Amino acid sequence: MKRILIKNGTLVTMNKKREILKADILIEGNKIKEIKQDLQVFADEIIDAEGKVILPGFIQTHIHLTQTLFRGQADDLELLDWLKKKIWPLEGGHTEESNYISAKLGIAELIKCGTTSIIDMETVHHTDSAFEAIYETGFRAVAGKCMMDYGDEVPSSLMENKEDSIKESLRLLKKWHKKAGRIYYAFNPRFAVSCTEELLLRVRDLAKEYDVLIHTHASENRGEIEFVEKDRGMRNIIYLHKLGLTGERLVLAHCIWLDEEEMKILADTGTKIAHCPSSNLKLASGIAKIPELLDMGANVSIGADGAPCNNNLDIFIEMRMAALIQKARLLSPTVMPAIKVLEMATINGAKAMGMEDKLGSIEEGKLADLIILNLNKVHNLPTEKVDIVSQIVYSAKAEDVETTIIDGNIVMRDRKLLTINEKALMEDVNAAIKKHVKRLGI
Repeated sequence: MKRILIKNGTLVTMNKKREILKADILIEGNKIKEIKQDLQVFADEIIDAEGKVILPGFIQTHIHLTQTLFRGQADDLELLDWLKKKIWPLEGGHTEESNYISAKLGIAELIKCGTTSIIDMETVHHTDSAFEAIYETGFRAVAGKCMMDYGDEVPSSLMENKEDSIKESLRLLKKWHKKAGRIYYAFNPRFAVSCTEELLLRVRDLAKEYDVLIHTHASENRGEIEFVEKDRGMRNIIYLHKLGLTGERLVLAHCIWLDEEEMKILADTGTKIAHCPSSNLKLASGIAKIPELLDMGANVSIGADGAPCNNNLDIFIEMRMAALIQKARLLSPTVMPAIKVLEMATINGAKAMGMEDKLGSIEEGKLADLIILNLNKVHNLPTEKVDIVSQIVYSAKAEDVETTIIDGNIVMRDRKLLTINEKALMEDVNAAIKKHVKRLGI
């Protein structure tokens, strides 16, 4: 097995004690073999991290790789208009090639900001091409096709019947789940607005049968909630709870417009919440009550959502935003301290994936998903007598990530992507969006 030795770094471990150590890390194969000061062992490659910070790879728990190609195509619109007028037609027009390029572009951006794992919702069709991009680039993801079988305004290019949606989801699950030890399947009903109750119930049962996650949206927008109340007779979370969907297997994106009963349901059932602060602000959806949810014991992690509603996939922007918006909302500078936010971007993300025993912290025996940051930049100085965690959350930027390691493999070294030809990708992206928009007439 290949051995990589990272020497002289400062480790922000995110272990149970939240230790910050000056130590070396030995990677053997895809796992962290040993953590110790001044390790004197053989290694195929030695990385000198003197003066640099080593973190567990960031985990984003709500991403749409399928939408990365549409960055800048749907700005300044309210959520439901954003979906119906722009995103749904654009998604419905995807080809296998365009979806592959979109996924690859998203992965490139994520790797360059130090994100090593995501929970991804694809579009209805061509999901194999996204999985191919994930596989080829050495990335780690929980992903699945979007499921949509209901709604008068869903375009025909995305509308499915229930049985076809389930059949295709199961085909993908059997082909891709646990492939290469980095790829996992999740059922992805888009949201209650575009799914029949029958589909949601089948998803509930199949997720249990195959022991996989369910990833969906909930309570993002007041118009969405009004629709669900009118159509299903109750509020969003209460409806999902009634159907038996809530629980540790469920990952819910957004969860902004919750009442006290719904917040308690999510906390008590162990349902995972993916907080997307920049997207929520840009679409004027609202600000989720994250400090209150955390105080109730809910597991909350972070996601950038999709490029058309953000417009970046940068975890550093999301961490800073997650902290600052709550301080302003509650008029308290002490809420959402840096360590809580960093937990959301690491160990809480691992919990959302159901992989906290393998990811989210730097510990012997865990998978070697690591990033190396160089904080010796003007925008971070001074680095002496400063709390490292605060630096990471409040002043660090994606450009500070020098090296990204996923599953024991270096996928970016000195800011150069090693599993993606960045120049060729840029050319493919611009050609693809021109062709896509022209074909659809949008």
